[in-house]
Amino acid sequence: MQARNYKHIIWDWNGTLFDDITLCVDIMNGMLRKYNLEEMSEEKYKNIFTVPVIDYYATLGFNVNDGTFEVVGKEFIDNYEIRRNEAKLYPQSVDVLKEIKNMGVGQSILSGYFQDTLNEIIPYYNLDPYFDKLIGLGNVYGGSKIGNGKFLIKELGCTEGETLLIGDTIHDYEVANAIGADCILITHGHQSKDRLMQSNTKIIHNLTDLL
Repeated sequence: MQARNYKHIIWDWNGTLFDDITLCVDIMNGMLRKYNLEEMSEEKYKNIFTVPVIDYYATLGFNVNDGTFEVVGKEFIDNYEIRRNEAKLYPQSVDVLKEIKNMGVGQSILSGYFQDTLNEIIPYYNLDPYFDKLIGLGNVYGGSKIGNGKFLIKELGCTEGETLLIGDTIHDYEVANAIGADCILITHGHQSKDRLMQSNTKIIHNLTDLL
């Protein structure tokens, strides 16, 4: 497994270890109906979702320049938190985390999820024994993870080439570049394979491909 070559693996959460794509699309379609905007398929979602998520909201037709984003962004997260148990871990998540831990390789999460809820959901799935650090955002609006990534890599004390970041979006690739980490992107998440192929990095289709 490629993890042997690294001192530390940095994981994204949503869409990488946690399968919440169908839930996210369903919640957003409910909001689009409420605000008289066009609904979307999962395929369309994967072709337009991006980070920072304010740009995704703009593509959906929300006015992001008049304070609307702050309202609908929180509305989405409030609905997500009510329904988050409808989503599940990807079937291979625990096996992969366990194998990496058994190799003696450290693991952390670097997520666009709100820090407080990240701290809640990891123990809920009994995953806390696998992770050294859980790093989320300080708000619910899905901004860039680059600043937090730089903080995390400094905390870990890893130098270039010692860390692998595994995620499901082009932004994860951008974060990896910014912090000097190698990167693998996985196509079962929030962005389509065609979009991920635009990045110059390794692409896999599911977590089993890591093994």
